[in-house]
Amino acid sequence: MLTNKIPWIILLGLWMAGSTWWHVCKIKQLCVDDVKAASATTEGMEEPVPTNGLTIADGDRFRLDLPGNFSFAKSGANANMNSLGGSLDEMVAYLKANPGRTLEIKGYYSANETNSTSFPNLGIARAEGLKQYLVQQGISAESITTTAEERSLTFTAKGDSLYGGLDFAFGGIAKPAETEPVADTTAEPVKITKEVTEKELANNEKFTSVFEPIDLYFQLGESNYIKTEDTKKFFGEAIRYLADHKDKKLLLTGHTDSSGPEDVNMQLSRDRANDVKVRLRKAGVSSEQIIVKAKGETEPKADNSTMSGRKANRRVTVVVQ
Repeated sequence: MLTNKIPWIILLGLWMAGSTWWHVCKIKQLCVDDVKAASATTEGMEEPVPTNGLTIADGDRFRLDLPGNFSFAKSGANANMNSLGGSLDEMVAYLKANPGRTLEIKGYYSANETNSTSFPNLGIARAEGLKQYLVQQGISAESITTTAEERSLTFTAKGDSLYGGLDFAFGGIAKPAETEPVADTTAEPVKITKEVTEKELANNEKFTSVFEPIDLYFQLGESNYIKTEDTKKFFGEAIRYLADHKDKKLLLTGHTDSSGPEDVNMQLSRDRANDVKVRLRKAGVSSEQIIVKAKGETEPKADNSTMSGRKANRRVTVVVQ
């Protein structure tokens, strides 16, 4: 009788052992060989793509928010649109429905990239590549212009991928009030039609008094504001005045352009103003005499529909109160 039960006992043991192995090794993935195999499959994988999104806007007429952005191989001209996390169909539809509007595509490139295209630089090549895509979607080639700008670009740690690389600005037929600069006596943002750099914007700021606001500007991706003779005069006078008047405050107000979500812009404007505060603290200004405010995109000084306008809006305003 005992002899007849032995095969069943063996089979039961084998079944229990097999079930345990399946649970531990396949479901929980705790077996050494499986862990090694899983690790091997991850070797050589691309590092995670940055998650900062892309906003394409034509003032208050049109806005497209994408969770991702364009990406380019280093020294590459062809955009990877799969990293957008969405499509440009809404922008294509907007341009088709508004034939009077024009689109400027600006491509960025770095001096340490190699240009193997027939274009003057990789920035133009990148912008022209997207232009051809839009033309294939039915947009008139005459309504799209391409420009380029050399910048100090940030690539992935492996140095083979640029995240972003393109910027957009709309123009064309609009109401006179939208094409002519608005008088300084109004609170409306001005329309900047001439291409300007952050350094030019900084140089245009003139010191008159610590009680008159002056705007600080930053190069893209930089936390240090651009120093000019006028900003040096302002802070020199302000630091001396605050040292003699402990009841007075220095107000730092951060601003951004309208690209990106409002809550993110609000935090960006606060971070930029806090960067200035840190430098003032190192210069000896008491923390109690520095007030930081964040305005995000709510108080633009220029029209956000142009690239230069967006540059003018990315600023920190400082004034003694």
